[in-house]
Amino acid sequence: MTAQDHTHVRPWRAIQRRPSRKIRVGSVEVGGDAPITVQSMTNTLTADAAATIDQIRQLEEAGADIVRVSCPDEDSTAAFRTIAKASKVPLVADIHFHYKRGIEAAQAGAACLRINPGNIGRPDRVRDVIQAARDHGCSMRIGVNAGSLEPHLLEKYGEPCPDAMVESALGHARILQDHDFHDFKISVKASDLFMTVAAYQLLAEAIDCPLHIGVTEAGAARTGTVKSSIGMGALLWAGIGDTIRVSLAADPVEEVKVGFDMLKSLGLRHRGVNIIACPSCARQGFNVIKTVEALEERLAHIATPLSLSIIGCVVNGPGEALMTDLGFTGGGKGAGMVYMAGKPDHKMDNERMVDHIVELVEARAAQIEAEKITATLAAAE
Repeated sequence: MTAQDHTHVRPWRAIQRRPSRKIRVGSVEVGGDAPITVQSMTNTLTADAAATIDQIRQLEEAGADIVRVSCPDEDSTAAFRTIAKASKVPLVADIHFHYKRGIEAAQAGAACLRINPGNIGRPDRVRDVIQAARDHGCSMRIGVNAGSLEPHLLEKYGEPCPDAMVESALGHARILQDHDFHDFKISVKASDLFMTVAAYQLLAEAIDCPLHIGVTEAGAARTGTVKSSIGMGALLWAGIGDTIRVSLAADPVEEVKVGFDMLKSLGLRHRGVNIIACPSCARQGFNVIKTVEALEERLAHIATPLSLSIIGCVVNGPGEALMTDLGFTGGGKGAGMVYMAGKPDHKMDNERMVDHIVELVEARAAQIEAEKITATLAAAE
């Protein structure tokens, strides 16, 4: 057992997830005891199948479990069939305004249809989309946004608010349930994180379907990450959320990275190398900031969960290394101590440190993956 494994059994770290029923988005389970999934959305023109497939590839490499693709017109749904065949992850077709796009996307291979009840149209049109989803094995997502609530709810409440968002969501959930369709999840997003959190808290008490959480239109990379982390972190901490999308005005790959970092920080999911690093000060025995930047770049390809501590001096270094799989602590005189499984193992020159740590991490990751394969084969016998 590694030092990291010990953190999983500490009761003061445990998050009790809200019970929800499980649905499928293609091959991916959402809700129940399934891992919280990470989503993003393409921003290419969907009609340009090649560009969209290329971006999906980048998202797949970053670890995205599900990718959403907008289908605003017939050219998009026509290209969707080619895109869906090329994708390794299930695709959600994002449908607005014209219900026929939902029907076409279901026929073209969508694993899930996202509809916005505020602008999809009459109940009979929603009914037709439900039938298409049923016929083609699609799940559905009811996507409520504060910016596009139904007129009668705005008139009733006077302005977008959590109660209006939840009433919208539950009203459209009833439509699906009345048609005996239960493979759906719901989101109730706003750009105001207080409204978002309050809406999800109300919704979590009112229905047992999986919840897709996020703060919509959160902003640029830095500000949007902070805003999303506060709002989504509060919900995840309370056990609310079965699939997440971090909405950033940035490269969609960044959304996936931030999403996994968020889950990793809460101990809800582990992917890749978790680097624990000090902010650096005058005590540092090497340039911590540049070292961590280099390691993040060179270890980005590692998907195996591992923890790595990079600490500039011996004040907190040994203690942090005790809790990580690998570690390096600055010790002065141009060298530092390498820790393996929490214990001091050998010294290493600062100049060779980055290359050496990369080699150690890659070797440990390969060992873990080999052990997994051996265990799987043994279990199958």
